[in-house]
Amino acid sequence: MKKLAKGRLWFLLAAVLMLLFAAACSSGEEEASGTEDTSGGDSSGEASGGEEGGISGDLEIQYFVGGYGDSWWKEVIADFKEEYPEVNVIEHAGPNINEEMRSRWVSGDPPDVVYIDGAGSSETQMVEDGQLMNLTEWAQEIELENGDKLVDNFIVPPSDYEGEIYSLPLVFDAWGTWYDRAWFEEAGYEVPTDFESFMSSMQEIKEAEGIEPFVTSGQHPYYFLRGMLYPAFGAAGGDELLASLITGEEGAWSSDVVLETMQKVEQMASEGMIDSGLGSLNHTQSQMNFLLHDNAFIPVGFWLPNEMEADVPESFGEYGFIPSPMQDAGEPYAVVPDMRPLAIAENAENPEAAKAFVDFVFTRDYAMLFSEHTGAIMNVSGVDLTQNENVPAYLTEANAMINDPEQVQLYHKPHPMSADLETPIGNALLSLMLGNMTAEEFVEEAEAAAAQYRGN
Repeated sequence: MKKLAKGRLWFLLAAVLMLLFAAACSSGEEEASGTEDTSGGDSSGEASGGEEGGISGDLEIQYFVGGYGDSWWKEVIADFKEEYPEVNVIEHAGPNINEEMRSRWVSGDPPDVVYIDGAGSSETQMVEDGQLMNLTEWAQEIELENGDKLVDNFIVPPSDYEGEIYSLPLVFDAWGTWYDRAWFEEAGYEVPTDFESFMSSMQEIKEAEGIEPFVTSGQHPYYFLRGMLYPAFGAAGGDELLASLITGEEGAWSSDVVLETMQKVEQMASEGMIDSGLGSLNHTQSQMNFLLHDNAFIPVGFWLPNEMEADVPESFGEYGFIPSPMQDAGEPYAVVPDMRPLAIAENAENPEAAKAFVDFVFTRDYAMLFSEHTGAIMNVSGVDLTQNENVPAYLTEANAMINDPEQVQLYHKPHPMSADLETPIGNALLSLMLGNMTAEEFVEEAEAAAAQYRGN
């Protein structure tokens, strides 16, 4: 991958320059990080092994707090500190943590462990920039609590970067389309099973309710890309098409199959199905509009009910979830899992403690706990959610649907799209959704963005 190779070279050059600079400095002063030590204890910053070779020292963990909340993280980290009392865990967490920690990643002083999720994060970008440790060999050693090899028990395997592994997929999310099941049943609205019925259902709702039925976040157009277009591309061209689009392969974005898919989006826009005000909406505002029945459909991941729990109006009935209905009639729903991974920094100061934490997290017990805390699924197989009363009904139903090959076909990305490509694609997509661009103009813009990405 040309982009990946060039990123590694820049990273190595930066590392050499930093070493030369450090050698020239005589003060030895350290710049304060401005982060909070949440656990107390030794703050010497020394890495790994204690006097008897155990795991010790500071361990910095960065995790994004969004729709899944942080209660699962708090419980797991507390358990880890009990298991490894000589480790001083320093948490960097919050809804803006990716932006807050950016300067440390750029300067080569990152935290040891990072959960890659939320706005401002890009796994592929971090790999291309040489920021993540290669876990290919070590990942083969990790075992679940019963001795099963972790790599053999992922629901979806790790991202593949030319045969190398730089992260382990922690969260299995399935973007889909949400609706108010109680409202639909009461009003007799059709739950879509394909694109044709999707359009007819939206037309019926538009006429009856006087609303634009579909909403998404215009401030984050990748919601539509991941939630609606990836399933459409998977259904139309399978894993091969997804891979060619995500890597920006020449001719992929301007292919006939992509144009046909984008003409569906153009049809949604031209017939007034998409909220005309979405350009100003962030993801929580679009979700609130959905809950208020200002719209009837929204593409979001499993975090939706948990994130909006405190804001659900009395008028909202019951969450209903279907894989996004962009496929043609007669075809099964398509789902493209969207993973949120754990990774270790290439420049981790305490790599042994970092590995101990990542190993500690991946158990089936914590997978069950994750579903209880978040209403989502951890990426470990063999966890029976149906027997747990604390897991929400929509999740057990969605999980059963996703695992039924007669209803749903799973498609897989090789790895997430780089932000360098996703950003211009998203900008063009927003113009298309707002009716300011045709499908033909979109594929031209997207192909140009891919060419620019390949040339970087």
